[in-house]
Amino acid sequence: MISSKRYWWVFPSILFLGIVADQILKFHIKLNFALGEEYVVLPWFRLVFVENPGMAFGVTLGSKIILTSFRIIVSGILTWYLVRLVKADFNFGFLVVMTCILTGAVGNILDCIFYGKIFTASSFNQIATIASAGDGYAQWFTGKVVDMFYFPLFDIPDWVPIIGGDVFFSPVFNIADSFITVGIIWVIIGYRKAFNNSFDFVGVNGKEKK
Repeated sequence: MISSKRYWWVFPSILFLGIVADQILKFHIKLNFALGEEYVVLPWFRLVFVENPGMAFGVTLGSKIILTSFRIIVSGILTWYLVRLVKADFNFGFLVVMTCILTGAVGNILDCIFYGKIFTASSFNQIATIASAGDGYAQWFTGKVVDMFYFPLFDIPDWVPIIGGDVFFSPVFNIADSFITVGIIWVIIGYRKAFNNSFDFVGVNGKEKK
């Protein structure tokens, strides 16, 4: 069994590399694509520039400042949780998965905090540029998340009730979303027991283990 405490450096490495990859691609899309512009990599895989003003897959929920602040608080709690588990030498694989979820959360938080000040507005006929002081498209904490991955795998036949004629798997997402989604699915499939046991190791249940 791999020691989480001994190989603690793996977790910040995943966090750093994942965020860097996510932000590099987002900067490239933002500075080279007009809003809605599409680049076909394969018939079933395309890059499409979409800006998401809310949560995952375009869901909105109240004030953007409150939403961003909530994300920061949750990410802070998750960071504390992971640090405690590493110190307790908890299950290495589970910590890798949870670090992936944190990586995705932080990646999208950076968009919300900074992008409104870093970039000018994107439109369907104009590509954004790096903003000079005061020329950003939004205030701090109210930036939009940049999405780009689109996988229109196939068209659903018209005879299928309700969803007939639509594209199968139409959401547009980014690297950060992928980290979160894969991490959550991985926890559900392989680490449900570890997740439940983890709260004893951080003292949430009032019986911290060492």
